[in-house]
Amino acid sequence: MSGDARKTAEGLSYLTGFGNEHASEAVPGALPEGRNSPQRAPLGLYAEQLSGTAFTEPRAHNRRSWLYRIRPSAAHPAFTRTGNGAIRTAPFTETVPDPNRLRWNPLPQPPAGTDFLAGLWTLGGNGDATQRSGMAVHLYHANASMERVFSDADGELLIVPERGGLLLHTEFGRLHVEPAHVALIPRGVRFRVELLDESARGYVCENYGAPFQLPDLGPIGANGLANPRDFRAPVAAYEDVEGPVEVVNKFCGNLWTATYDHSPLDVVAWHGNHVPYVYDLRRFNVIGTISYDHPDPSIFTVLTSPSDTPGLAGVDFVVFAPRWLVGEDTFRPPYFHRNVMSEYMGLIEGAYDAKAEGFVPGGGSLHNMMSAHGPDRETFDRASAAELRPQKIDDGLAFMFETRWPVTLTPHAAGAEHLQQRYDDVWQGLERHFRG
Repeated sequence: MSGDARKTAEGLSYLTGFGNEHASEAVPGALPEGRNSPQRAPLGLYAEQLSGTAFTEPRAHNRRSWLYRIRPSAAHPAFTRTGNGAIRTAPFTETVPDPNRLRWNPLPQPPAGTDFLAGLWTLGGNGDATQRSGMAVHLYHANASMERVFSDADGELLIVPERGGLLLHTEFGRLHVEPAHVALIPRGVRFRVELLDESARGYVCENYGAPFQLPDLGPIGANGLANPRDFRAPVAAYEDVEGPVEVVNKFCGNLWTATYDHSPLDVVAWHGNHVPYVYDLRRFNVIGTISYDHPDPSIFTVLTSPSDTPGLAGVDFVVFAPRWLVGEDTFRPPYFHRNVMSEYMGLIEGAYDAKAEGFVPGGGSLHNMMSAHGPDRETFDRASAAELRPQKIDDGLAFMFETRWPVTLTPHAAGAEHLQQRYDDVWQGLERHFRG
């Protein structure tokens, strides 16, 4: 929350490009030349590979990085169990999947001294983290910077801030992420979250499955949606800190803690493609209709985690970014819908064009598979009578985590005080207009 932290965050430089083979060194000469693991690594560093995929996965999907660090990751004491707080992990078996449409207000204020990890609150999810399939939806609300370091062996973390900036200190370097940006921390990468404002609030998608990738474009062609050049990876920056540092590891659903005698964020140089990154959602190149009808929301996919069935994602990350609506003889808001996929929606700022009220920044809605949903009555009436001039949608930024399986709630999400009790009422009053 210091001015120095914000100055540091705003002055960061980055490497650009999604999925690139990046290379970076904080000290000249720290990267070995022509090999990954020389007999003696430069500058007395230790060479270490971090594998985000199996060694034998196809080259196009393989994720790994080589790290050159002050001490190897192996130099740590035993981990012991610690409390999980409000974090839960698949399989979610404490409640039954709920077919009802559900909507929540934002998380309440946390107690003083709540850091990002303590402020994580699991709404629900699906699959099985031990089988590396499925996903979880978390929210966070924090008012203190992390002094400890965290890593997630169960999945990668897509962080979607809604309020308050974050400075992410990772093994690879630092990332600055503000509302309207997202940050991706790959599986197993250690990081610490420093707040740039008095408090921070947002959403997290924990993806247990295949790493997020850019969706195929098909007939769209070579360009559009999220462009690879707009993803930014950190340049190397290290901590040479001796002394006790708590490191928390999420493993098969539980949190484990150990006290290191040094900071594990001590990577002086690295190269590879298993790296964290940040992306500005306002750079999303929206593709839409210029004739009639509303395109399917898949056209707004930023990132996708593919499954073993082509075209069926373990989880998609979708953003409803500023865009023009010009369709002729077209009901322009999102249409009424029942979907085999399950949809969790959140709102970063402004309003969502399918919901006139009740869906607020920091809140969220869940429409599980085949639950009927769509515009509320007020939105339907207004859109049905609107003059269809070209219309710019630029007063809201919403997103969706869309997943192949139903999302089962945690007990604390199913019984939360901020769960809206009369969400179904938004569809009351949709009158009969049939004139047959």
